[in-house]
Amino acid sequence: MDNELQRPVSFRLSRRGDRNIQRPFAKDDGGDLFSSARLPQDNPMKIMWKQGFIRLVLVAGILWILLILIVLLFHVWSCQSSFSFFSAICNKEGKVFIAMDLLGFASKAHRCPIPVASDPDKIVIPEGRTPDLIVKDITYIEEEDLVKNYLPLFGGNQSWLQREESFKLKPSMKVHCGFLRNGGADMNPVDIEYVKKCRFVVASGTFDGYDLPHQPSNISVRSRKLFCFLMVVDEVSLKFIKKNVTIRKDNDKGMWVGIWRLIPLKHPPYDEPRRNGKVPKILTHRLFPQAQYSIWIDGKMELMVDPLLILERYLWRDKHTYAIAQHKHHRSIYEEADANKRRKRYARPLIDLHMKIYYYEGMEPWSLKKNTKSDVPEGAIIIREHTALNNLFNCLWFNEVNLFTPRDQLSFGYVVYRLKGLFKFFMFPNCEYNSLFVLHPHTREHSSKVEWVKSLSEFKGSGSSMKESRGGFGLWTPYPKNLDSVILPSVVRTSKAG
Repeated sequence: MDNELQRPVSFRLSRRGDRNIQRPFAKDDGGDLFSSARLPQDNPMKIMWKQGFIRLVLVAGILWILLILIVLLFHVWSCQSSFSFFSAICNKEGKVFIAMDLLGFASKAHRCPIPVASDPDKIVIPEGRTPDLIVKDITYIEEEDLVKNYLPLFGGNQSWLQREESFKLKPSMKVHCGFLRNGGADMNPVDIEYVKKCRFVVASGTFDGYDLPHQPSNISVRSRKLFCFLMVVDEVSLKFIKKNVTIRKDNDKGMWVGIWRLIPLKHPPYDEPRRNGKVPKILTHRLFPQAQYSIWIDGKMELMVDPLLILERYLWRDKHTYAIAQHKHHRSIYEEADANKRRKRYARPLIDLHMKIYYYEGMEPWSLKKNTKSDVPEGAIIIREHTALNNLFNCLWFNEVNLFTPRDQLSFGYVVYRLKGLFKFFMFPNCEYNSLFVLHPHTREHSSKVEWVKSLSEFKGSGSSMKESRGGFGLWTPYPKNLDSVILPSVVRTSKAG
């Protein structure tokens, strides 16, 4: 024992050190995540950094979850709040939501569910027609004195004075509305007889062989019996369709592709196929005068929703008579015009001239001060009841397309502006528009020399052949006022896609 007591202190300390080396984490056998234990090589600063980082990550995660919960609870509360500002945040048709959208705080869904009824067979169709309160009777100029050395024109020779008078609404009106005698767009007698029975119409069209008919989906038996599905085609497209799909003929020599009844138009009224396509699109009431309701869809689209459900959702439910979708990217016609120039949709100087006339005549860029959601529609789907005022609006809209560029989206908002709020329409969300159809590519891209023109001088000399011979005369007829001092409003590009 004395020997044991006499061992050097250093030997006893070394034994303790051995035990510590064998159990380096003896103090933390509990395995606590936030243990203060450290490896021999760790220094105090590194230990503090590791512990602080772990705690920071956990605290940040907890705060993020709490923030999400608070935002969700605020959203639920605000949508049900009695305070108008907060409840307006949830109203996608309100100006608060539109302002948030303009600032980039509201997300834009490409597609969204359409609140349609569940069963077409249970839809109650309104009796009678919507009363005509403002314009009660409308007739059309169908013949006029021919200008010397000029052929008859489908849209007529509307003067600047006649154009100005047409925007002054009266109970009885007579206006230009296409279809002047010997101007073209002639239907076969067998088709004229067939469409007389059509009260409900789904109309489409293809010109210059750009599309083949796409068969609608999800059409109920009731809608198949109720609606006429009419596909308007020119002679070029008819040949193209005959070459690529099977056409069935009925006993009256009517031509069919699936559910679509083909309606050939002989003698195209314009040189430009895109301008020809505006005839059935805008002047549906003139082609099918017995129709009370019509749904227009562009030829590249495959309809995915029963047309009876469409009428109920967009017209009858809230007592609308005209419905069209909002453009996804643009609200101002000047934004849309700028996009048209970038994408070479028509001659740039002619688009500028078109917009200068509108700006001179008081058409301001869209803003929250206006009573409309947008001045620019997505015109590939138009849903309407053929009331006198709606028919007049379509005539005036078409006259603008006939006089100026064939880009109808540039003219829609202008005609709304000129009618001073008397024309009422429902502009529905673009995401619903994208849920109504499947978009198919054209069979080929449209291209013409006029789309590449950058200066009016290019129309001189040999370039004069690029001028349309039967449309767009408002771009070449001297405007009664001086436009030299007109400077178009600046445009900020708001979307890469636009």
